[in-house]
Amino acid sequence: MKTTDMDMSYEAVMARKSEIMKASVGIDYAEFESGSIAFDFERMMKETGYTLEEMREIQRETGVGNTPILELKNFTALARKYAPEGKGARIFLKDEASNPSGSFKARRAAISVYNAKKLGYKGVIAATSGNYGAAVASQACMRGLKCIIVQECYDSQGKGQPEIIEKARKCEAYGAEVVQLSVGPELFYHFLKLLEETGYFNASLYTPFGIAGVETLGYEIAEQMMEREGRLPDAVVATNAGGGNLTGTARGLIKYGATDVEIIGASVDLKGLHMASDKQFNKKSFTTGHTGFGIPFATWPDRSDVPRSAGRPLRYMDRYVTVKQGEVFYTTEMLAQLEGLERGPAGNTSLTAAFSLAQEMDQDQIILVQETEYTGAGKHILPQLTFAKENGIEIFRGNPADSENGVNIILPDNPGLIKAVDLDILKMKRSYVKNCIENTGVKNPTEEDMEFLAEDTKSTKVYISKILEEI
Repeated sequence: MKTTDMDMSYEAVMARKSEIMKASVGIDYAEFESGSIAFDFERMMKETGYTLEEMREIQRETGVGNTPILELKNFTALARKYAPEGKGARIFLKDEASNPSGSFKARRAAISVYNAKKLGYKGVIAATSGNYGAAVASQACMRGLKCIIVQECYDSQGKGQPEIIEKARKCEAYGAEVVQLSVGPELFYHFLKLLEETGYFNASLYTPFGIAGVETLGYEIAEQMMEREGRLPDAVVATNAGGGNLTGTARGLIKYGATDVEIIGASVDLKGLHMASDKQFNKKSFTTGHTGFGIPFATWPDRSDVPRSAGRPLRYMDRYVTVKQGEVFYTTEMLAQLEGLERGPAGNTSLTAAFSLAQEMDQDQIILVQETEYTGAGKHILPQLTFAKENGIEIFRGNPADSENGVNIILPDNPGLIKAVDLDILKMKRSYVKNCIENTGVKNPTEEDMEFLAEDTKSTKVYISKILEEI
């Protein structure tokens, strides 16, 4: 039946969600399900993906990967000025902005687009307002596929985030068609509708292809640090939103054998601002790498646009910290003026956290920020702050700890006021288990469920049993 003969109402399209997803991703997720809470995550990653060496070769074909690691000596020196005696770890940076589309997302897109071409799809579609759209558009261009990017861009007044509009221009520069929508539930509906109408591949951020592509980043970090320093970093900081960045990086480190490296997630604190709120959509100055995505996706990863997300950050995360918007803007300027590197805000979220965390660590230790991103006209801090002012946000200098999301952005008076704040990761694990019970309707988890929940929260069955008793 042609799509023109189908019922394309919101209710009808949403009811066909599973059918559309299966056709557009080429994965039968049911094969990995247990019928309860558990599913075979590792088998899904293995059987639907590629080996690490295959992925490295696929990425090499389009100039992705093998990005440099830079030591930020001036950053380290400044951190040590504010650190207790003997503290102040060396700060390193993996410069992913040197990828073709300007971010680590090129790694995810390279595998997804290659797979789409291999399976005979004529084009790819991705629902993203971030760097991933540009990455998919770039890779589709190289592989000779058509590309559609669906963005959530405007509020109901037609005001668009400058960073999202910037990324739309970049997608269009690579020849992609960009569909821009206002904030609300229609995004997923339009996305499904386009997948069904075009028959294109769903280049989702959350498929095994999208997550496995980042494994090469983690592996490169270990490989390059061993070659350069003769040792692994003590901690790796990853900006966390949907969880794929941290998941893929951690898996790559593990595949190298770097199992003792501390994995730290970092997000911008946007507590109190809801991502689906029309009124609050433009009250934030960050479109990704913030708690509005980081916490919901950590505590329920399967909220994504595929039946089972391959991005499962609690499975790998040792620590989760937040930083303030003003701190990230300030750090962005520090990076430019101390190290001569002008980079975008998402990667600088983890750099801000690393600057603070380095002051807790010994001077002979190493903390590494695992990605940077390009910057441009709409992603630069000046248009972001100007847009904030236009939306009634007050900008001033002081202590960022006193800032109130949606009301003001406080730039620190001095670098010593940059302080990463720990989130209660145990509380997040409890929330995840609770969500699993509520969303699946399983009242009596099986032994297999218990093992899965322990793996998905990097804990034990004894710990899961305690949580279940509490809830």
